[in-house]
Amino acid sequence: MSAATPQAGLAELIRLRGIIVCVGSGGVGKTTTAAALGLEAARRGRRVLVLTIDPARRLANALGLQSFGNEVRRIELPDAAEGGELHACMLDTQATFDDLVHRLAPDDETRRAIFGNRIYRVVSDNFAGSQEYMATERLYDVHCSGEYDLIVLDTPPVKNALDFIEAPGRLARFVDRQIVKWFLTPYDEKRVFGRVLVGTSGVVFRLLGMIFGREFLDELSGFFQAFRELMDGFHDRHAAVTRLFADPGTAFLVVTAPNEPSVDVASFFHDELRARNLPLAGFVLNQVHRCHDGELSAPELLRERAAALAVDLPAHTAPSLLARLDVAHKRLRSVVHEERPFVDRVNAMASAGYFVVDVPLLDRPIRDMRGLRDLSARLFPDPPAAAP
Repeated sequence: MSAATPQAGLAELIRLRGIIVCVGSGGVGKTTTAAALGLEAARRGRRVLVLTIDPARRLANALGLQSFGNEVRRIELPDAAEGGELHACMLDTQATFDDLVHRLAPDDETRRAIFGNRIYRVVSDNFAGSQEYMATERLYDVHCSGEYDLIVLDTPPVKNALDFIEAPGRLARFVDRQIVKWFLTPYDEKRVFGRVLVGTSGVVFRLLGMIFGREFLDELSGFFQAFRELMDGFHDRHAAVTRLFADPGTAFLVVTAPNEPSVDVASFFHDELRARNLPLAGFVLNQVHRCHDGELSAPELLRERAAALAVDLPAHTAPSLLARLDVAHKRLRSVVHEERPFVDRVNAMASAGYFVVDVPLLDRPIRDMRGLRDLSARLFPDPPAAAP
């Protein structure tokens, strides 16, 4: 296979890049693709972490685990090249958010004030529920640890394709200085938890006090007072994650399937990643039906063979089987014909210099390591070149 093939482009990706971000709609095999990339990279000698978002239990089983957790687990690979290791973990959004606040807080007093605040629990539940944001935070942390040659991130299924791309700035915008200042303005600077309400926001706070009571105002102001100490840290991380996304060592891989909804999402990612100058590498076109181009007739091609095999069976057995095979072939050709416009759309997007690796629909769901290796063999049909 020449170096210009799509599979060669994917092989170069797992060999040279430090981060691969798999994006796309749900139900297209994004999680199993991420795991297969990690498996192959580890088999080729790299130390890999696959960071997945709420995987199905069958993927945990495919990796030889009963279940996933927030702790990194090493997957035993007897055939890994020297130095190759495969690690995996599932994102725990609440733990990730708490850990972020713990590290950014300047001292124990600030940490206690934040973690003991009921408003923080409500806000953290909201942000921790934002898997896109927490995925970027965990990605940044494991990248900075320097423990892995390659991190493969399986992103959450998208409701809006922009959610993941814009996720790094979400918390930075929430703790914007102007927002925090607005919430703290009603309190006199010398009496932060006093009752001196001033300005336009003071009117709002009086209304909130009438509805929720003074205790609510104390907790709200306490929350923003404590979070003011973390603003610089959130803004610095926002800038760092944004730089990490644009770094040449990072690659975005769009995983899609030959149907309209998933190709629409792939097209959106293609346009947005290019518009934002983020490093799109290529596409994995998953779950593609394949069929002989020409129209075949099972009764004509297999009549003699079927008759010979059915010599001891009832007379109607061979004709019935051939008729069923003929119908199945026609249905498959129809599905292939329906998928072709979507395959063409993906190839058209890739014509700007990106690779496309198409993967046929597998015979069975991936439930074990054997299935994951089968997928890996479809993505990387050729072994790595021998070292000189």
